[in-house]
Amino acid sequence: MNDITIITSQKNWLEQDAVIQLKQIAALPGVVKTAGLPDLHPGKTPVGAAIITEGLIYPHLIGNDIGCGMSYFMTEMERRKVKPDRMVKRLEALQSLKEIDISGVFDTSSLSPLGKSLGTIGGGNHFAELQEVDQLFDKEAFHQLGYDKNRLMLLIHSGSRCYGQSILDEFIRQHSAQKGLIEGSEAFDLYLSKHDDAVNWAKINRDLVAYRMLKALDMETSAVKLIDSIHNSVSPKDMDGRKVFIHRKGAAPADQGAVIIPGSRGTLTYLVLPSSDTSVSSYSVSHGAGRKWERSVCKAKLENKYTKETIRTTKLKGKVICQSNNLLFEEAPEAYKNIDTVIQSMLEYKLIKVVAAFKPVLTYKAST
Repeated sequence: MNDITIITSQKNWLEQDAVIQLKQIAALPGVVKTAGLPDLHPGKTPVGAAIITEGLIYPHLIGNDIGCGMSYFMTEMERRKVKPDRMVKRLEALQSLKEIDISGVFDTSSLSPLGKSLGTIGGGNHFAELQEVDQLFDKEAFHQLGYDKNRLMLLIHSGSRCYGQSILDEFIRQHSAQKGLIEGSEAFDLYLSKHDDAVNWAKINRDLVAYRMLKALDMETSAVKLIDSIHNSVSPKDMDGRKVFIHRKGAAPADQGAVIIPGSRGTLTYLVLPSSDTSVSSYSVSHGAGRKWERSVCKAKLENKYTKETIRTTKLKGKVICQSNNLLFEEAPEAYKNIDTVIQSMLEYKLIKVVAAFKPVLTYKAST
């Protein structure tokens, strides 16, 4: 069995099915190290995992949403001027963010592989969220990173939409990519080229979602992007003089600067600085809290706890806009692990330093 590390703590709950999946991956040819992060949970492949290979890559370990990640913007809006109820009315008046024209900021005549999905959030756990500072743990680092505690922040979680799925399908169908793509082969080079293209389009997509959100709220759209952290990708790295490939599925890079780690719509989001040595976790940190419940059970567990009104206001007084009743339950805070425990687990392994915590002001979710 190859090197396996599970980053967790006594208080952190881990589903054994995810650990079993991770062990199965560790036995694949070319895998030299696997790491399960505190938000580890099962999926088609385990989410919250970083896998290091040598000599080949496995596209299915990254999954179908290549380039999915978090972009964090500092807006021009001062927190003292925030009027959430007015923002809610503006967003509820929209059927879709597609109503906000992007032709002025992006050449829509160009052939985007995302098609009509360009500039949209997507369903599932993807979201756009306005946040404000809740706590500062390291004021010096906070300011050095360019943040202003008086400004409202905008967090966008989205990916390459249907494009990433089409790439994965193509390489599994035509190249049996689940068996691995050998470094230097034609299929290997072609996949990485398309992978990098999907990563780029996912970044563009998040930028356009941010533009549309701010435009919809009649806010200044010249927000400053302070973080773009990708958590579904494969990237080369020199490790002890060897060229290896880090596959991240629901895992944020720990070797590219500050990382933003949200919990759920009802919990805090943490700004962290990874430590100088994160080799134990395959140079990665958690990308979020990680799911605790399957989507199919959420409504049955929670429908008697909430009313139509209360499910749209969090315990932190944040407002939630979502047209899908089922998605409101599937993405309820109770469906996720405790983000504070996830953060504490990484602190115990000395993987991060916490800089600040932000709380949600308004969360916008879409079903497509």
